[in-house]
Amino acid sequence: MNMQKQPKDAHLHQPFCPFPADTTFSTTTSRASNTQLSARKGPNEQASDGSGDVRQLLGVKGASETQEKWKIRLQLTKPVTWIPLVWGVMCGAAASGNYHWMWNPFDVNDRDVLLGATDALKGFVAMILAGPFLTGYTQTINDWYDREIDAINEPYRPIPSGAISEGEVIAQIWALLLGGLGIAYGLDVWAEHEFPTVLALSIFGSFISYIYSAPPLKLKQNGWAGNYALGCSYISLPWWCGQAVFGELDRPVYFILPILYSIAGLGIAIVNDFKSIEGDRELGLQSLPVAFGIDGAKWICAGSVTITQLCVAAYLYSIGEPTYAAVLAGLILPQMYFQATLLLPDPVANDVKYQASAQPFLVFGILATALCVGHHDWGVMA
Repeated sequence: MNMQKQPKDAHLHQPFCPFPADTTFSTTTSRASNTQLSARKGPNEQASDGSGDVRQLLGVKGASETQEKWKIRLQLTKPVTWIPLVWGVMCGAAASGNYHWMWNPFDVNDRDVLLGATDALKGFVAMILAGPFLTGYTQTINDWYDREIDAINEPYRPIPSGAISEGEVIAQIWALLLGGLGIAYGLDVWAEHEFPTVLALSIFGSFISYIYSAPPLKLKQNGWAGNYALGCSYISLPWWCGQAVFGELDRPVYFILPILYSIAGLGIAIVNDFKSIEGDRELGLQSLPVAFGIDGAKWICAGSVTITQLCVAAYLYSIGEPTYAAVLAGLILPQMYFQATLLLPDPVANDVKYQASAQPFLVFGILATALCVGHHDWGVMA
């Protein structure tokens, strides 16, 4: 994350990927700089349960250190964060109403093996685009610009620990970005788009990822802008990508519903900020827990997650889909229970437990909404 007082070097204001050669986190650092950084490193306590190697591959806190480059590169892409994007693509495919199964047990007219296999492959490529490539790009560039706060919160991560060089980080960022854009264009050609919708979405998402992490804009400095950008990137963009691959984005509702769910995503992003409040406060970052305090931020979190889903359920009911509305309401109730028992009592201690308990109901609610959109007869009621 960004420090409150940034150096005024010109390299911090270059338009793209300004990886300064004189950073103290480069492998070409002076011995004094390395000594200073090492002095700030504390024990990696979370890895003491034997899960450090798995955590390292997934890119989560408490990871063990390694010198194997492929593991380090994978860690920078944080594979654990690919899952929501892959799920979002699947929801978009469902919302299109045009995804075909190889053998649909619920529809005798949807059992074309060749067509189903083609759609499955197309969906898999879209998931590779959203997950390993563009999310990998996002996480790698974010780690570069987070090197100062990682030296406080997670000093064993590859960049602050010096396990990977500046040149290797730059190469990975460009490879993932350009590879992802190439796949996006290929999907547009495959889907026979007159306008390269998937490529346009990918370029827009990559731009948002860059300004989220990099100065001078660095959206993550502002709790509202940063968290909403995060929610939109994890929910709206992959949904639109999946829907564009299999259908059209030709109705306002196709934009409104994902945007609403992105507000819920803002709430989820706040949960992630509770665990880094110490580093955020030390570096002067205005995350919502820092700006509003833990008590204020936890209510903003719970409200944004719950109220937006209730609005979506009300909308589904209003268009004549009471069954889907009831399913969504049923998935909201356990989330409210976990908010009352885990999030609101102690969001710092229970952040991981709350995420693990409540998020499955949220993501299945998103899928239920997408299925409703895909199966609704828009000719009868829009």
